[in-house]
Amino acid sequence: MFRKDLLKDKTIIVTGGGTGLGKSMATRFGELGANLVIASRREDVIQSAAEELRQTGADVLGLSCDVRKPHSVQDMVDAAKKKFGKIDVLLNNAAGNFISPTENLSPGGFKVVVDIVLNGTFNCTLAVGKEMIAQGGGTMLNIVTTYAWTGSGYVVPSAAAKAGVLAITRSLAVEWAKYGIRINAIAPGPFPTEGAWSRLAPPGFGIEKKMKNRIPLKRFGEHIELANLASYLLSDGAGYINGEVVTIDGGEWLKGAGEFNDLDRMPKIAWKAMEVMRKKSKK
Repeated sequence: MFRKDLLKDKTIIVTGGGTGLGKSMATRFGELGANLVIASRREDVIQSAAEELRQTGADVLGLSCDVRKPHSVQDMVDAAKKKFGKIDVLLNNAAGNFISPTENLSPGGFKVVVDIVLNGTFNCTLAVGKEMIAQGGGTMLNIVTTYAWTGSGYVVPSAAAKAGVLAITRSLAVEWAKYGIRINAIAPGPFPTEGAWSRLAPPGFGIEKKMKNRIPLKRFGEHIELANLASYLLSDGAGYINGEVVTIDGGEWLKGAGEFNDLDRMPKIAWKAMEVMRKKSKK
């Protein structure tokens, strides 16, 4: 059902586009004819990803950008405009998350997640939004999560930040519709990625099996399933969808709210081991 020209000549910015789900979605957009601007903090990662994405036939601009810093975001927007002349789509995908008992969180740990997820989304939305208002319209898509509306234990910084992104989505869908800007969101369930999965479901603790058992379909999502949904929502065929949040989680949140609530059963020694592993992976 996805024509090869579905996104032809649309210039799409994907934050967090160098790895994981962002890269998978960008790959699909490239296959469907889009021009791509992918952004990530790490220069080596983003340039490697850009080269790989060019194999789809897309024109790709890879940029180092820290979404927490407004000046870095503005540099990204200016570079995208300089190369492609306009920006049709913004996909706010950059994120950070880890699981931890909230009483063990430091103020810095809370801040870093909120800065990336909530402040970063706002910085990009504002900078690109001004361009879209000037050019007469555009489309935005934000990646949230089902616990943005249910909450979830052990991921309080992420839950708080994603709830904020959901509020931004619904608020601006109303406020900016007069400018011809559509804004929607996707709430994915578990989609394994190399980076996030090592922090959220490290091996040896049985977390992955428990997560899968919570899902009525008894499986995790495949990247192409999310990428196809995103492609549709960005396409002209979805032109009357505005302010909506589409869940793609195999029925998980309907079965039991709070994706990580079952971690109540984790012994303290396991939490300590996971914290050691997380700190090693950061290094």
